[in-house]
Amino acid sequence: MSAHAPHSRQLTRIGRVLHYIHNHLDHPLSVELLAAQSCWSRWQLQRVFLEETGLTVANYVRELKLSRAAEALLDGRERIVDLALRHGFTSEASFCRAFKQQFGCTPGRYRQRGLRVGLRAPLCPEGEREAPDRLLPVRIESRPAFVLGGTHGQVRGLFASAPDFQQQVPALWQQLAEHYPPPLWGAQPRIGAVDVTSATEGVVEYWAGLPQPLPGLATLSIPAQEYAVLTQQGDLRTLPDTLRWFIRHWLPGSRYRGLDGIELEIYPAGYRTDDPQARMEYWLPIAPR
Repeated sequence: MSAHAPHSRQLTRIGRVLHYIHNHLDHPLSVELLAAQSCWSRWQLQRVFLEETGLTVANYVRELKLSRAAEALLDGRERIVDLALRHGFTSEASFCRAFKQQFGCTPGRYRQRGLRVGLRAPLCPEGEREAPDRLLPVRIESRPAFVLGGTHGQVRGLFASAPDFQQQVPALWQQLAEHYPPPLWGAQPRIGAVDVTSATEGVVEYWAGLPQPLPGLATLSIPAQEYAVLTQQGDLRTLPDTLRWFIRHWLPGSRYRGLDGIELEIYPAGYRTDDPQARMEYWLPIAPR
C-alpha cells in the first residue's frame, strides 16, 4: 500500500459528503447527518473537513445556501421570504441577517445591483480533480472596468507547444520595476493581465502593471466582467496545475462557461514569491450557462 493511500481514503469520504451537500441544499443539513454519510464521528468529520477544505462544515453549507439564494435573487423575481424558506432558513429575518453578514448588503440591495459578487462555488469532489493536494475554493465575482498601466509582450502560455511564460513573465515584471520602481507602487495590488482574445497557438499578450495609468508606459482598458476567482498559496510554479484543474475539471461541472477575455493575476501589496504563506488570486472570465 502506498504512503498516500490513507489520504486518498479521507478525500473519497469527503467527496461523498460534498456530493450529498450539493444534491441536498434545499434540505436541512446538520453536521450529525453529514457525519453519518461519511462514516466518521461528528468531531472526526469536522476535523478532516477543515483540514481538506479550510472551512468548517457549517460555514461551507451556509455559504453555499446563501450563494444559491443570491443567484436566485438575480435570476428571478421570487419573494425574499420564499427564497429564505426554500433555502432552509426559519424566517426572512434570519435569512437577511446571514445574507448581510456574507455579502455586506441586504438581499433587496443585492438584487437591485444585479451583479454576481462574493458567490461561493461548490468544491470539486475527489475523483473530479487532479494535481492540487487540497480541495480548492472558487468564488464568483464581478469587477468593474478599469485601466491597467504597465509593460507588455508576447509569451508562450500554458497551452503552447513550447511554453516560455516562466521565463518571459518575470522579465516583464522586471521591466516594469525599471521604468516605475517598486517604492512608487504603494499599497496598490500588482496585476498581471493575460489577453487571450487574439491568442494564436498558445501565444498570448501578457501585461505586468498596476491598476492606473503610469507615466511613460502603455495602458490596457479592461472591461467590466464576471470572473471565477481561484486563490493560489505558496509556490507559483504550481499555478499551471491549478489552472489545468480549473479548466479540465471544475468548469465543465459548474454552472458557468469560460470566455476568451482578459485573465487577471492579482498580487497584493508586499507579495513575495519566496513566502510559502503568500497568496495571490487568478481571475478567469466566465458567464452563466
